[in-house]
Amino acid sequence: MLKYTVRPGNTLYAIAQFFGTTAEKIAQKNGLNPPYTIYPGQVLELPDEDTASPRYYVVRPGDTIVGIADRYGLEIDDILALNKLENPNIIYPGQIIRLTK
Repeated sequence: MLKYTVRPGNTLYAIAQFFGTTAEKIAQKNGLNPPYTIYPGQVLELPDEDTASPRYYVVRPGDTIVGIADRYGLEIDDILALNKLENPNIIYPGQIIRLTK
């Protein structure tokens, strides 16, 4: 089961777009009613059957390229190439990394 913790400024629609699903499917999975009010710190379950690897990822403390690749079923070399990263050991919290084309 894939979960996402809401951050300040997130909208349900943006979260859905990021994960390749719809706001309505996330709302249904979490028992939300229109206007789909969400709040920072809220943990949302994402519909497993629809979610795809996000196009971008925001690095969190403790993340590694290997861990990110494993989490989304991606190749390390592909992530390195997409982001022109020479050293896979140097990423920073808050850095935005492209995962797919």
